[in-house]
Amino acid sequence: MPGRLEAIWIKRMKLGPMDSTAAARLIAGRGIVGNADQGRRRQITIIEKEIWDGLMARLGGDLDPSERRANLMVSGVPLTETRGRILRIGECRIRIYGATRPCERMEEALPGLREAMIPDWGGGAFGEVLNDGEIAVGDAAEWLDIAAVPRAAESASPTGERAAP
Repeated sequence: MPGRLEAIWIKRMKLGPMDSTAAARLIAGRGIVGNADQGRRRQITIIEKEIWDGLMARLGGDLDPSERRANLMVSGVPLTETRGRILRIGECRIRIYGATRPCERMEEALPGLREAMIPDWGGGAFGEVLNDGEIAVGDAAEWLDIAAVPRAAESASPTGERAAP
């Protein structure tokens, strides 16, 4: 059973507010249209609803999840130790590159939060957008079988021959 995209936030500028939106457009190799962080390997950041809710319960907090400053919140899709995996949300694919390390702003938001987020990818994950497309709150979120997603160097050429790795 697939998970679900619970929320989308766009950061208009570095250190700026996180704007909630019901839908967003993703661009391959760039990230979310209108988001301050574009390109590089950290094009999009993702948190788990279950992890966030657990952190709030454990620390006695009631922060809105936008305080985490991630772009997406998913449920039913564990992010721990998923480096290299492909997450499909709606029609878009995201390659996970690693855990998102919580910054000092988490400690400012709620004492103890930064430290509590460090183990087991509690700060979420970051990755690269692999294809252009639209996503919307409520879209299915699921892990793809890595073997089913060809790497760019392994794609067939127009003649049907395999490119050299």
